[in-house]
Amino acid sequence: MEPLKMHRGLVYPLNRSNVDTDQIIPKQFLKRISRQGFGQYLFYNWRFDEKDRPREDFSLNDPKYKGTSILVGGENFGCGSSREHAPWALEDYGFRIIIAPSFADIFYNNCTKNGILPVVLTEDEVQKLMDNAEKGDYHLTVDLENKVVTDNHGFKATFDLAEYSRQMLLNGWDEISVTLTYEDKITAFEKEHIVY
Repeated sequence: MEPLKMHRGLVYPLNRSNVDTDQIIPKQFLKRISRQGFGQYLFYNWRFDEKDRPREDFSLNDPKYKGTSILVGGENFGCGSSREHAPWALEDYGFRIIIAPSFADIFYNNCTKNGILPVVLTEDEVQKLMDNAEKGDYHLTVDLENKVVTDNHGFKATFDLAEYSRQMLLNGWDEISVTLTYEDKITAFEKEHIVY
């Protein structure tokens, strides 16, 4: 994974609560065996009609959000089943940050393990970001080292993140990478305790 220390990006507002993982990536697309390639199916039933044509009435299809990398959503984002494909689809589409008033626990943890920073802000703060982003061409800077979200218009909010998850994102580690940071100790233990 790429290290995530500070990120500035275009904001996409998804003004919906209880967005579940089946809406993020529908079940018919879970057959792939690679973690890549899921972005094309992100929010598929909202983005495309029954003939696979982009829907004009779904805002992510609006050209003003092309290249977006920060999603602002409603409460309980990522609820539903525990499929890890949901953060895979979001990350593959280009989202590095998701900001919401609350997240489903498993989805939240899956994000941090897959290179996406989930940021919990208050409902008022999220609504302010949502309102600004709906106008288009709205950018945020998310500083993970200092746990601060800012814009160029005076908005500033702090957020919290468990230090273990913060270090994983700052360093671009997945759980295997974390284990490998102890490779010397593991090798020393094996030499001392394992008989071949």
